Order: sequence, then C-alpha cells, then structure tokens
Amino acid sequence: MKRDYPLFIGPALSVLLLDQISKWLAGNHLEPNQVLSIIPGFFNLVFVKNRGMAFGILSQSRSGLSYYFLLATTIVAIGVILFFFCWTKRKQKWLTVGLSLILGGAIGNLMDRIRLGYVIDFLDFFLKDYHWPAFNMADSAVTAGTFWLLINIIAGKNLKEDKF
Repeated sequence: MKRDYPLFIGPALSVLLLDQISKWLAGNHLEPNQVLSIIPGFFNLVFVKNRGMAFGILSQSRSGLSYYFLLATTIVAIGVILFFFCWTKRKQKWLTVGLSLILGGAIGNLMDRIRLGYVIDFLDFFLKDYHWPAFNMADSAVTAGTFWLLINIIAGKNLKEDKF
C-alpha cells in the first residue's frame, strides 16, 4: 500500500466531528453576538455567523457571488488536498497528517456553508483592545495543518521519512 489511509482519514474525521459538535454546542447555547467571558481579558465564547472565509476574510461582502466563490474555492481546495494525498507515499506520515488536518477543517466549514449559508465561529481571543477575528475548530485545524506542512517542507527529507 503506497498511502496511509487510516492516518489520512482518522485525523480528518476527528477534526470534522470535533468541529461540528463544538459548532452545534455554540449554536444551541449562545445567542447571535452574545459574549460569554471565559478568561476575562483574554478569551470569550461568542456566536458569529461568518459569511466570509477563515477568520472573517471577505465577511463584509454582500454579493451573492461571494457565497459561490467560497463554495467553489473550498471544493477546489479539497480536490487539491486529495490530489496531494494521492501523490504521497506511506512513509510520508507528517505530510499525510498535515493534509488530513486541512481536509477535516475544509469539510467542516463547507458543511456549515452548504447547510446554513454561513460558518459558525465562536472562539474569541483578545489582548486589551486587540481582538483576533472569531474562529472555530475547523479554522484551527486548517491553520495547524498548513503550518505542519510548512514545517515539513522547510525541514525537508528528515520529516518526510518515517520519523513519526
């Protein structure tokens, strides 16, 4: 077997389940734009309907085209991830995990966008007056997977080989 299917599917499914369960909890326990302080001065739970991309990018666009652009972009990204996974070898475990995290997050946000027309964001970190845009578990997985791949690319062959 050239590819490590369980290592690709397992983390992606875990991210997807964690993402959807956490969004369901946020949607059922928080009112839109409600702020629930968890760590005063640092972390809140909020309920935000994000019609844009990760971290609120393009969320101000009122064009119906932006919805279809985001759907198409996500579907293409999922296709690219699947293409790269098909290109990986079984020994490239670090690469497989990074792709898996991105896949799980992309599917989680795609499911929201198709089902609701927006993505639920609920994690709000801030310091004093600086607020990071609200995000969710899917956004976190995409970001972590991207950094994981970047580290893998920078580190080169040492991480690509079976050191996992």
